Amino acid sequence: MPNLMNEFTLKNMTIKNRVMMSPMCQFSAIEKDGMPTDWHLHHYTSRAIGGVGIVMVEMTNIEERGRVTDYCLGIWSDEHRDAFKPIVEQAHTYGAKIGIQIAHAGRKAENEPQLVAPSAIAFDDTYKTPKELTIIEIKELVQKFKEAAIRATEAGFDLIELHGAHGYLIHQFLSPYTNKRSDEYGKDRTLFGVEVIKAIKSVIPYDMPLLLRISGMEYVNGGYDIDEAVRFSKIFKEAGVDAFDVSSGGEGPIDPAGKPGTHGGYQVPLARRIKKELQVPVIAVGRLENAVLANAVIGNHEADIVAIGRGLLANPYWTLQAASQLKLDNVVPPQYITAF
Repeated sequence: MPNLMNEFTLKNMTIKNRVMMSPMCQFSAIEKDGMPTDWHLHHYTSRAIGGVGIVMVEMTNIEERGRVTDYCLGIWSDEHRDAFKPIVEQAHTYGAKIGIQIAHAGRKAENEPQLVAPSAIAFDDTYKTPKELTIIEIKELVQKFKEAAIRATEAGFDLIELHGAHGYLIHQFLSPYTNKRSDEYGKDRTLFGVEVIKAIKSVIPYDMPLLLRISGMEYVNGGYDIDEAVRFSKIFKEAGVDAFDVSSGGEGPIDPAGKPGTHGGYQVPLARRIKKELQVPVIAVGRLENAVLANAVIGNHEADIVAIGRGLLANPYWTLQAASQLKLDNVVPPQYITAF
């Protein structure tokens, strides 16, 4: 029976335990430039010291207009690549694997004067209406995802996660709620995602895992359900995705009839379904900061890895304390042994 502190092998990469730091925007980049700062260095290094198996760097954007805010990270230049290298090196020093979530906010870019999206539909009445992307512009964005993956590899990251959830650009193409196109990108809503995946797989090392975060269901009237998520995830697996990070929602204002629960593990059934249907490694996320619950998700084979968000914001040493609480072996920094 696996447990939270067991090793896990993803492709040929061995991860020391089943805990991933969920990607969480810090809104602390240098304004306009998208450069990481000392905050990011200390923020991510402290979680590596605290025993996390995978440190996943927050949503990092492929172009300037793709950021949620002016204080979000970017990886659209070689200067960004070089600024990430010390963060990667420190994570490795303390035994963690480190990934980066690359993305584009599309119509959810709050500070961008000209938003872009698959269709000219605003997120809500507080957002600007985006410009519908042309096919040429879509191809240019695929190329920018590809270039971002090259830079991530050069910076030394161990894995890449594509953000295809929470109403950001890849998700916007997937959703019938946000994609009303009549061309090839509307007739096949997976096409943009497939092109991005294949472009990235063509430039990253063969052994480098590619993850995709998806929304396993939507909460708007007219959105897709888990059956549709299974269908498009099979297509993405075939295109080259090695593991799925299964979240939900984010595509638009929540319909009262579709309001999700807020109990611990409320999204785990979505991860379990993807794992069962696709026979692929899966990451569960969403209110899993209770160590007993997180361990049960692994032990019950509902997911292979758990992503911890707010629990790790509140406590960088959540992983060490979880292992202690569960009486499981874990590698404690020698400086901290007396505490555990």
